Amino acid sequence: MILTTLSLPGLVLITPAVFSDARGYFHEGFSEKKYAEAGITGPFVQDNVSFSKKGVLRGLHFQKDPMAQGKLVSVLRGKVVDVAVDIRRESPTFGKFERVELSGENHRQLWIPPGFAHGFLTLSEDVIFCYKCTNYYSPAHDGGIFWNDPDLAIPWPIKDPIVSEKDGKHPRLIKN
Repeated sequence: MILTTLSLPGLVLITPAVFSDARGYFHEGFSEKKYAEAGITGPFVQDNVSFSKKGVLRGLHFQKDPMAQGKLVSVLRGKVVDVAVDIRRESPTFGKFERVELSGENHRQLWIPPGFAHGFLTLSEDVIFCYKCTNYYSPAHDGGIFWNDPDLAIPWPIKDPIVSEKDGKHPRLIKN
């Protein structure tokens, strides 16, 4: 397993050791001991899986305290651009984002700690996306940021993605 610390404090890109042969491949998707040694701690209490077609943008989502969630995300099939935005007001990187490519081929995972908004844009015909969460979903604590907030200026690779009505109505993140 290779751990890459990204530019925003707390975000970690995980590249597992993948063992391939003529039959296919195998990799360890999660090991509580190994991830805890890397500073990625749960407990993880809920796993979510979404299926999306090409051009779908989901996000930017987060949960407010006391139900904030850390997320360990990965793609089982397909390819996405995954984005995490620092929404911790006291952070020196507040309002900054990190963008990575996750796919069923590269097997990478992204650890997104509480205090970040998260979203992804599908680049392949279909995508199966997995979220391992440190807190339960709570509609009362659900929050979001407008995916195309001009102050964030996230360079999404598709100009007119397919977004839900809810995601199209999220407020902007006010940086000041």
